[in-house]
Parts: sequence; structure tokens; C-alpha cells
Amino acid sequence: MLTSLYVEGRSWFHRVPVRAKLIALLALSIALFTTNSVLLLLPAFLVCGGLYFSLGLTLRQASARIGFIFFTILVLAAVNLFLVPLPQVVALVLRLMALVFFAAAVTATTTIGAFMDEVTFLLSPCERLGLLRAADVSLALGLVLRFVPDIFAHYQAISEAHRARGLPIRPLTIIGPLIILTLKDADTIAAAIDARGFRRQ
Repeated sequence: MLTSLYVEGRSWFHRVPVRAKLIALLALSIALFTTNSVLLLLPAFLVCGGLYFSLGLTLRQASARIGFIFFTILVLAAVNLFLVPLPQVVALVLRLMALVFFAAAVTATTTIGAFMDEVTFLLSPCERLGLLRAADVSLALGLVLRFVPDIFAHYQAISEAHRARGLPIRPLTIIGPLIILTLKDADTIAAAIDARGFRRQ
């Protein structure tokens, strides 16, 4: 069961500064969406996949983190087969999977605290212009990263409860309880944040 997206390790990517990782993720996203060439997207997919699997995760751990996202991408690709030519579908799958691999590598090698600090710093010019509160945005993003493993844990617990009762596991019977548990966690965290005065008035 996942307790955090961060993975302790000493790989070279762990030592890369957080700012460089975020800038690289942004640059990669822009670059991948400017081309539909499979000859360019396939190497990007292989490099990002190699980077992700070099972080010290077991195959099972690595698959558990991105398996559902990849399944969603494949479903999306299957739908698009009826709408666009096959080469475009292949390009779509390679592009999205490469981004997922790289983003997963970034979150696996960056602590939530470091991520929040960097986002606060990068958004500080916008705060000086009065467009937003950098600390509030970084807190929101940090909470999203923090509770992704909790949502996955809730999903596993609900699935195990279904199996224990001999009930079939269907998406519609899991989504309801999962949403309720997630909203309860959100209310608890919001109350804790307000009690500690983290959100400025």
C-alpha cells in the first residue's frame, strides 16, 4: 500500500534540483505536443520509461503507481481508433505515456515539502502582481500529491471489502464509497488547516 509518492533513493535523478525537474517537465510537455511523429515520440517514450524504472522501484511498485493511468490512456486510444487514423492514435498513446513516465519520475524523486517550496518561489512574481497567493497554490498542489496514495488506499480497502463479502467489484459500486471517503478526508484536512491558520484571510 502506498503511503507517499516519494521514494527514498540515491539515483542521479534524485539529485537533480526540483526547479530543473519542473522546467524539464514543462519543456517536455510542450515538445511532445508539437509533433505527431512516431519516430520522435517513440524514443521519448523509451527514455522516459527507462528513467522511471531506474529509480529503484520494484516492477510491482512501479506498475501500481501508473497502471490505472495507463489503462485509462489505452481506453482513450481504443475510442479514438474509431475517430482518427491509427498513426495519430499511436502518437497520442506514446505522447501521453511518455509524459506519465516523466511526471511519475519527478513525483517519486521530489518530497512534497521541496515541491511546495519550489512552487511558492516560482509563483512569487505572480503574487507580487496581486494575481494569486503563492503559498496557497503550493499548499493546494501539495495536498493533491499527498492524498493521491490515500485515495488509492481507499480504493484497495473498498475492493477488499467487496471481495470479503463475495460481492462483484464494479466501478459503479466503488466510486460512490470512494467519493464519500475522499470528501470526508477533505473536510478533516480543511478543518485542520483553518484551525492552524494556514490559509490567510
